[in-house]
Amino acid sequence: MPLDRRRLVVLPFAAGLLALAGRPAEAAAAPPAGAGPAAPHPRPGRAVAATDPPAAADPRFEQSVPFTAGTEGYVLFRIPSLVRTPRGTVVAFAEARAASADTGRIVVAAKRSLDGGRTWGPLAVVAGDGTGTQGNPCPVVDPRSGDIVLLTCSNAAGATEKAIMSGQVAPADGRRVWVQRSADDGRTFGPLREITDQAKDPGWRWYATGPGHALALTAGPHRGRLVVPANHSVPPVPGSADTGSEPKYYGGHSLLSDDGGATWRIGFRDDTPDGVINANESSAAELPGGLVYFNARDQYGTSAATRVDARSADGGTTLTAPYAPQPGLAGPVVQGSVLQVPGGPLVYAGPCDPDARAVMALRTSSDGGRTWATAVTLSTLPASNSDLVLLDPRTVGLVYETGTGSPYGTLTFVRVPVSVLRT
Repeated sequence: MPLDRRRLVVLPFAAGLLALAGRPAEAAAAPPAGAGPAAPHPRPGRAVAATDPPAAADPRFEQSVPFTAGTEGYVLFRIPSLVRTPRGTVVAFAEARAASADTGRIVVAAKRSLDGGRTWGPLAVVAGDGTGTQGNPCPVVDPRSGDIVLLTCSNAAGATEKAIMSGQVAPADGRRVWVQRSADDGRTFGPLREITDQAKDPGWRWYATGPGHALALTAGPHRGRLVVPANHSVPPVPGSADTGSEPKYYGGHSLLSDDGGATWRIGFRDDTPDGVINANESSAAELPGGLVYFNARDQYGTSAATRVDARSADGGTTLTAPYAPQPGLAGPVVQGSVLQVPGGPLVYAGPCDPDARAVMALRTSSDGGRTWATAVTLSTLPASNSDLVLLDPRTVGLVYETGTGSPYGTLTFVRVPVSVLRT
């Protein structure tokens, strides 16, 4: 369905707040230091305007705030991810930052909810010692054991993404990949175990898992496989004048485990540095027919889209075709998340203002991600990264970055009825 054929529902807590009209895009999207470069040119697309009356007092939607900037000893909480355990506990993860930059003293924190995201328990640091950067939380439940398997990435506190991509950082201080487990419903997590040699090609420079949840396949010959959507960067060819920090050197890949996270291997790789598609932060969903759907941020590629997608027919080992532009998901250059609702639509969460990190919406597809329609506009406020989780057959949970002056004030959780996602 074309993007302009849509039904919008604005949630009650967003109605009347900071309408984007007449407001500079920079005010809606101004990131903290280190939050990534601003888009050099606005991308094509249409700004979203509500076409239905706001749901002024809709009791179906509930929200909570598990993480708030400037509280609990941290300047900022960013890069959220979610998982629901077999016991029904929801665990929300985030980067807990001592400053606002993407590099520095950063740990991964978690909070648990025993009531479907309505309330949250105390903060617990689950990865990182606070001396370097530990981030990009990517959790998944191993269906065999019921354990939460959590992947994260690390680098030295002073190693910026640009320096790593430029080859200026020693491997020990560059991007490294880790896994750990929780066997007690997310109350505690075991020690970090490094898997860099399994997860990262020696020639790659940058590396990032997710961010957002990973995937455990539920059907077919690869049932039980853990599939982690990820991205990396490759170096320039010898003799090139490039440094490697140019966006065209980003690429996407998958990380796979067939033994519950004990061992890992790289699946597909998609990293053609021609600058047309620069696959970056990515998310994955298992489609009803058994295909794995990958959706990624396009980091300033020359294609006329800010999202790219692809599919795998063999559990993430290869792609049926390389990443291609997805024009049905207009929005800024930013992370997004996908979730397949059993018996329902494929859902994408992300800001939908094409010129700013703002206007968080849920968009749905009934044809496996070929076409998209907007189902629910959650807020007209600034908004950035997000993640989705299935709470029960009737409810989807969303956590997303939002705030009034910038997108980075809170990580807000919303319970969304599946019924409103059926466009």
